[in-house]
Amino acid sequence: MRISTFKSILTFIIVILQFSLSAQHSISGKVTDTQERPLIGATVYIKGTYTGASTNIDGQYTIKSVPEGKLTIVASYLGYQLIEKTISVKKAISNLNFELKVSAVSMEKDVVVTANKATIQTPIAFQDLDSTYLSENNIGVDLPYILQNATSVVASSDAGNGVGYTSMRIRGSDATRINVTINGVPFNDPESQGTFFVNLPDIATSANDIQIQRGVGTSTNGAGAFGASVNINTTDLIKEAYGKYTLGMGSFNTLRNSLSFGTGLTENGFAFDGRLSMISSDGYIDRATADLKSYYAKAGYYGKRFSAKFITFGGNEKTYQSWNGVPQEYLDTNRTFNPYDYKDQVDNYSQTHYQLHLNYAINDHWKASVSGFYILGKGYYEEYKGTDYNTLLEGSREDFTDYGLSPIIIGGDTITETNLIRRRWLDNNFGGMVFNVTYSKNAIKGVIGGGYNQYSGDHFGEIIWAEYASNSQKDHRYYDNTGDKTDWNVYGKVNWQTTEKINVFADLQLRQVGYKVSGIDNDLRTLNIDTTLIFFNPKAGITYAFNNESQSYFSVAVANHEPNRNDYIDAPPGVTPKHETLIDFEGGYRYANNKWAFNGNLYYMAYDNQLVLTGAVNDVGGAIRQNVDQSFRRGIEIELGYRITPKLSLSANGTFSQNKINSFTRFTDDWFNGGQIKTELTNTDIAFSPNIIAGGILSYKTPMFNKKDELEVALISRYVGSQYIDNTQSDERKLDAYFTSDIRLQYSLNDFGLNKININFTVRNFTNLLYVSNAWAYTFVYPDSSWDPSDGNPYVQKNSEPNGYQMVGLFPQAGTNFMLGLTLDF
Repeated sequence: MRISTFKSILTFIIVILQFSLSAQHSISGKVTDTQERPLIGATVYIKGTYTGASTNIDGQYTIKSVPEGKLTIVASYLGYQLIEKTISVKKAISNLNFELKVSAVSMEKDVVVTANKATIQTPIAFQDLDSTYLSENNIGVDLPYILQNATSVVASSDAGNGVGYTSMRIRGSDATRINVTINGVPFNDPESQGTFFVNLPDIATSANDIQIQRGVGTSTNGAGAFGASVNINTTDLIKEAYGKYTLGMGSFNTLRNSLSFGTGLTENGFAFDGRLSMISSDGYIDRATADLKSYYAKAGYYGKRFSAKFITFGGNEKTYQSWNGVPQEYLDTNRTFNPYDYKDQVDNYSQTHYQLHLNYAINDHWKASVSGFYILGKGYYEEYKGTDYNTLLEGSREDFTDYGLSPIIIGGDTITETNLIRRRWLDNNFGGMVFNVTYSKNAIKGVIGGGYNQYSGDHFGEIIWAEYASNSQKDHRYYDNTGDKTDWNVYGKVNWQTTEKINVFADLQLRQVGYKVSGIDNDLRTLNIDTTLIFFNPKAGITYAFNNESQSYFSVAVANHEPNRNDYIDAPPGVTPKHETLIDFEGGYRYANNKWAFNGNLYYMAYDNQLVLTGAVNDVGGAIRQNVDQSFRRGIEIELGYRITPKLSLSANGTFSQNKINSFTRFTDDWFNGGQIKTELTNTDIAFSPNIIAGGILSYKTPMFNKKDELEVALISRYVGSQYIDNTQSDERKLDAYFTSDIRLQYSLNDFGLNKININFTVRNFTNLLYVSNAWAYTFVYPDSSWDPSDGNPYVQKNSEPNGYQMVGLFPQAGTNFMLGLTLDF
């Protein structure tokens, strides 16, 4: 990174600190329970500001930089009733004490959820997104687009408008490196390790909050966090009865219907919540339609020491395939091009989740939880293969031998090819349990946890129609294989407040993964994979509090990550992918007063045997990866919040990074001579890792009509720097930087016989920028001038390499488009 950049950042920090000097007063006191015992780590803050403090080992707190005037001070502690006190500040206040009572329902939050979360004492980079953020940004798009304003996040959409198949990267790491849990239960697909939020449309409506941990983070369940983790929580108790209906409509015939409801907490301690959602869209790309349906239901019992919750949710997605992208030469003339035009070229998949969460407070210091889960998924994607459809590409009939069929003779002619329609199926189930035991007393907070799960996935393909049937039968199954995976882990982590200013963090995890695949693959190869991997993942760090407004931290963590199914199957002959190892160094500074909030985080992530994207994809759009010996990501993340006036606020974030592969061997297919050509490359950028990611929200909120209603006008902007499609750092395979802006208008009415009526109108990409957010590429050589491989196929281009060609598919995003939403709160 350039020296000038660090100077600018340092100057920026100094300016922020100077602004804080204008505060004149402080508030201090003590937080105890009804027995006058101090509550350590209780939170005390000024409502509506960034200013707050945590209590020390004596239950004491001090809030500095307190402005004069009428303020509301809030004190909270898990398992106790929240208290608010409104005071008038004219001078320093030294005895504002709080006595918190045990909540009538002390087990309203799940232990398994809180145990996996980071707190201000945890020496890592994290970001909490509360229900307000989620509702403001939830306009019917998939979860990656709701999270795209968070630090270091880049989102992309196959259909171009955020509905249907979407993806996200955090710090350049794709979904296979991002550990996602829902209520502490692993969500990543065990085989691909991806996260397919299209299977759970509108899940954000049922989420109480989401925490993003960047880097390795804390130990959790499921796939290893190799770039970030996302913890989704839907378990919180909503004590009051409610109902909410949302109707949304917008560009590309997008339509959203969502109905949520809940009984609130009954006198005998029960509560029920539910949701039904339907989202449909034609997509920005031609025929990239999406028909999405989902549900959510939660039934719970909440007692003083025990709670039990049964949760089920699921969805069905039917999306028209748009994973092939758009040829580069079409961007200016036909940027919504989709090569598929067979009417049933669809992906059709259903997924159902079942969770049971049991929580028990053993005493005031010990709490325990155990959760069981089971996930069922089944679906297929259908394809026409032949010459009658996909006419904008050079199509050809399929060889009988590719499907295990024999040539046929008709009228003396030997027929070796046929047009056909095939379906490729996935029928899987995934189940297991997770547990946590937490301890909190005096200066120590600890967790012992872990989990065990098993997965089984059947992969098979069928021919449902063929022009020439050969020796096939109805629904001829031409391949069939099964993947089985077991995964268990145990971990222990502790926060120890050694002094009033120093907190020490330690986290140790042991994890074992076993994976087997057997059967016939879709290219008729025999699969025989049987591997067991054992990982030890230690983490440690320290947090130092300068005062109640500012603190710094440092941590080092080790993570290990297993290859996914495609890494094993798509590996070149004779090559077995290796597991990856990451050492993650994180250091940062946090500051907050009544007007300012600032987080700065430096990170250095050193990888051994990282599996990096080559830019190529397999025949179903899955990314192909290869091991590289050494690589790294390093950078600085900045988060800023500033209340300019009581009505006007600014939040912004920026990531400035370098993402490099020290050296690796590039393999290029030789279409004429066969085999591969090896090229040694050094010091190249990691694919899909922009050096700059930035965003900001400028929001103006003002009361309307006797202060009963509220109007918000927000300007939302994002910048993503240029990025390479593969690891060669070739400008011929590079995506341009882009800067987009949205305008959001929200009006909340509170006096029409309902709790609230909210109208949301969002204009997305109002500058009508034509940009590309994602792509794939495949390079090869063809040293024979008698035939040009690019003839008849717009995806193939000649490049500047000797005898070189490349196939590139780009994913353009929509220009100016809008969404209008109406929400009725009962």
